Amino acid sequence: MNSIFLDTLNGKETHRPPVWFMRQAGRSLASYQKMKEKYSFKEMMENPELAAKVTLLPIHDLGVDAAILFSDILVIPEALGMKLEFQGKGPVFENPLKGISNPYKSLKADGTKLNHVYKAIDEIKRTKPENTPLIGFCGGPLTTFCFMVDGISQNHNFPEAMALLYKNKAEAIRIFEAIGEMSIEYALKQVEHGIDAFQLFETHAGLIPEDLYFEVVMPVAERIMKAVKQTGTPVIYLPKGLAYGVTRITPDQCDFISVDWQMNINQARKLIHPEIGIQGNIDPRAILSTPETIKPIVDKLLEFGKTEPKWIFNLGHGILANTPFDNIKYVVDYVKEVNWR
Repeated sequence: MNSIFLDTLNGKETHRPPVWFMRQAGRSLASYQKMKEKYSFKEMMENPELAAKVTLLPIHDLGVDAAILFSDILVIPEALGMKLEFQGKGPVFENPLKGISNPYKSLKADGTKLNHVYKAIDEIKRTKPENTPLIGFCGGPLTTFCFMVDGISQNHNFPEAMALLYKNKAEAIRIFEAIGEMSIEYALKQVEHGIDAFQLFETHAGLIPEDLYFEVVMPVAERIMKAVKQTGTPVIYLPKGLAYGVTRITPDQCDFISVDWQMNINQARKLIHPEIGIQGNIDPRAILSTPETIKPIVDKLLEFGKTEPKWIFNLGHGILANTPFDNIKYVVDYVKEVNWR
């Protein structure tokens, strides 16, 4: 495939950095909003034709260099037997683990509940423009665990999940293991159906101390990423909030680290293993402003990019819902038009 995104992931020098955004297929696009008038989020996610269409909207509307599968990190809990509803304020579990005396034993793995995702990948591969790479993904073990235990997404401190982790670490580890086993099956099936790269979204890595993360979570995250890497598929790891912990991540675990906006990208380059590339890291809130405000922020990153070939232009996390489309398009066009050399 002739792809600037895949070339960069594979360590090849390119004429400019690739650009794509987390949450690029979503509420900031008018074309997506039009689809939302007819279909719910869950309908779009579970219907392969609709999911494929949403996945490819940013390719057509924004001109980004890669598509990312339109799905949700919480399909893993569903495949473990939990019932999930998407309400106005976000996902809600009917049976969160916080109210169950033996939460691990309540989990019943059923990988067939993920078949709609594989069908969506097949449809994306059939309908996508030539040379458009597809990124697959799943949620990191800690992030998935937090939602499963608390059952809602409004309080991102996840007090019930933190209480379970500290009060009954052995039970928490068993749940992490169940998440990991299903995530490996899920990730490898995505590879089998034709994804070109994979990202592990550990959105809440910074919720717990670094040492605790590497003790109970990283062994599971590592197994997921290594399983994908062994297929020859490039892996991007987003450990948001892990801070200095990025120094402990090794090239056998992932190919790129997606850096959050709390880290200075030049400092991140010094901390991260030199064989690991970097993705990121504009604060998503900056894109809410105006092109005049956005330009110097982008320019700072571009200066970094002129000396760092192993870099993918992205945000430090996902696009916010109320981000003006014109601002996102401005950033994509500006990155593409800058004289890099």
